[in-house]
This record gives sequence, C-alpha cells and structure tokens, in this order.
Amino acid sequence: MTAPTKPSHTGPATPAPGCGPDSSPTDTAADQAAGHASAAAPGPASAPAPAAGRPADRAGAHVGAPAVPHVGAPAPERTTEPAPERTPESAPERASVERPSAAPDGTPDGTALHAPVIDWFDEHARDLPWRRPEAGAWGVMVSEFMLQQTPVSRVLPVYEQWLARWPRPADLAKEAPGEAVRAWGRLGYPRRALRLHGAAVAIAERHGGDVPSDHAQLLALPGIGEYTAAAVASFAYGRRHAVLDTNVRRVFARAVTGVQYPPNATTAAERRLARALLPDDEATAARWAAASMELGALICTARNESCHRCPIAAQCAWRLAGKPAHDGPPRRGQTYAGTDRQVRGRLLAVLREAHGPVPQAALDRVWHEPVQRARALDGLVADGLVEPLAGGRYRLPLT
Repeated sequence: MTAPTKPSHTGPATPAPGCGPDSSPTDTAADQAAGHASAAAPGPASAPAPAAGRPADRAGAHVGAPAVPHVGAPAPERTTEPAPERTPESAPERASVERPSAAPDGTPDGTALHAPVIDWFDEHARDLPWRRPEAGAWGVMVSEFMLQQTPVSRVLPVYEQWLARWPRPADLAKEAPGEAVRAWGRLGYPRRALRLHGAAVAIAERHGGDVPSDHAQLLALPGIGEYTAAAVASFAYGRRHAVLDTNVRRVFARAVTGVQYPPNATTAAERRLARALLPDDEATAARWAAASMELGALICTARNESCHRCPIAAQCAWRLAGKPAHDGPPRRGQTYAGTDRQVRGRLLAVLREAHGPVPQAALDRVWHEPVQRARALDGLVADGLVEPLAGGRYRLPLT
C-alpha cells in the first residue's frame, strides 16, 4: 500500500450530543448514536503506526492517528475572500453539478466526493499529536478513547501527559486501574479510563504489547466497540473500514441523504451508506475516513455550517434542496449542572487528589444533598471506579 504524504485526520473541536460511539455513559463498548471525532491517514505497514485525531463534535473531537510521515502543519487557510455562495435556486449551477451517482440497485457512488474532500483535507487537516508518526497505534487508540464526548482542547494536555507516562500499553498494564482513573483527570466519563486500562492489559497479555492491526482482534479487546476498532485499524494501519462518528454521519446526511441531521441513533441504513461510499483502495479509504470526519468537525458543523468553504457544497443534496429544516425527533442535548454526573465528578476529584484512603466525611463535604450524593457514590462503586474499605473509607481501585 502506498502511503499518502499529507497529515491525517482529527475530530471536532467541541463536543456534540452523543459523541463517542463506543463509550456512552451507560454502554461499555456498544456502538452509540453519535460519534466522537478522529481520523488519520494511513501509511505503509512497515512504518510505525502513527495516530490520527478526532475532534470533538465533540460537535465531533474523536480520535485517530495517521500512519504516514508528518510533513508539517497543514497549510493556512487562504486569506482571500471566498467566492459568494451560489444559491440552490441557480439553474446553471444545478445543470453543472456532479452529484453522487447511484448503481442500478440504488447504492450511492461516492467517487465524485472522494477527491474534493481528500484534497481539502490535505490542505486543511489540523496538526494534532495523535496524527504524527511517532504516536503509533497506541497513541491513536488513546486519542480515540479520550476524544469520545470530549473536545480536542481538553484532551490535548491529558493526552500528552498520558503518553509521556505510559508510552506503550504494557506500561499502563503494570499500573493499578486507579492510576488510570487518577490520570484521566477531568476529561469526564471516567469509565473510559478503566476500559483503556483493561485494553492495555489484554494487549500486553495477548499481543505481546503491540496494538493489533486486525479489526476482529481489536474488537475482541475489552472496552472496544465497532467504532473504535474501525478507527484504530483505519487511522493507525491504513485499513479499509467505514469509520462512522457524529461528524461523518452529519456530512453523509447532508451531502448524500439531503437532511440536516442524522438520526439520534446510528441506523443500519447509515452503515450501509458509509460502506457504499468507501473508496475501493485501502489507502484512499483510510484517508477518506479521516477527511470526511475532519470536514464534519471543521466545516459541516452541527450549527453555523460553513458552506462557502465546503469542497462539496456544489454537490450537497441538503444545500441544493434549500437546506430544509430538521423534521425528525428533537435533537438530544446534554446537561451537567446538578446531575449525578456532576456529583460523581466532585467525588472522584477528592479521591484523585488524595494519596491514600478518604473518609466518608471528606466526600460528604463536596455535595450538600445526601440522597443524590449517596446514589452517585454507590454508582461509582458499582462501576469499579471507587473501592470501599472498612471504616467508611474509600479509594481509587487497586485491582
């Protein structure tokens, strides 16, 4: 396989509802409704597995790493004023538009979309650490876990610290699970830290400490769902897989299906569409995965989309239809203040900062409402994030 020579993908810069296909607050590894952001371009199998990034849509941020040599930061956007956006009512434009064609059975053909999106990506892809060759497949995997439901800006410092401390899966596997939770800091959804630790242990035990490149082997790791397995195989090893996160789903919904937003939960029809749009060539398919994700993170955003800068605006079914408003189920929002999530975060913060077991009284001080506080603490214990000890004391898990 010939590796592309440009930097690869990453996800959105701000989280969007349901980012993190494999890691919802209630599902340990199942595909979730929306996506996290990340993507990287593949490289030769002999090269060190680079990382690709996912932004948060975290309205997509997600995660991945390119396996190709990094050739420098993406070129800055042109400073000239963009040409005025042509309106959908323009008959001459409609006549010259190259819309995605379809096979006799109705399967869409993405050939007309591949080149403009990948060319745009080559010029505008963000320079993120998990996209660089030195990140390797482990760096890609770490970024994928961290970028689920979390913006790139929050992930960057924790990612750097994590890789400095645990540059290989075996390094993390030697530590207690509680250390992974402690290092996770305030990224949120800390069960991701336990899952990543579990995956590191399995990689050390089953694969000699190297992140596997085979999709089935990745899927067999603890805490890895379809999305993360496809993302790591594609972004780190240049394999041909449909990588479907929130950003990609939104791009496909608008450009091909002609609707403003995809369904709240990923559907079988979306998976079929993503597979139908995959380029046949492995290297191109991996780059397409990263590029379409970055497009959704930076241009085709959930709100205030930048159609005047979109490389496929002239082919976009939603734009050509006049941008009809979303008429499906209400979009799900996320709240935090006053929720059990906030209480759990405060309790964990006390435990992360402590150097030993913490008495119940120290935890009681961080939240005034006793019933909600007790429920949150019980949930942390049930999730394996907190270990109860005799005498009403608590600590981060050691096993």
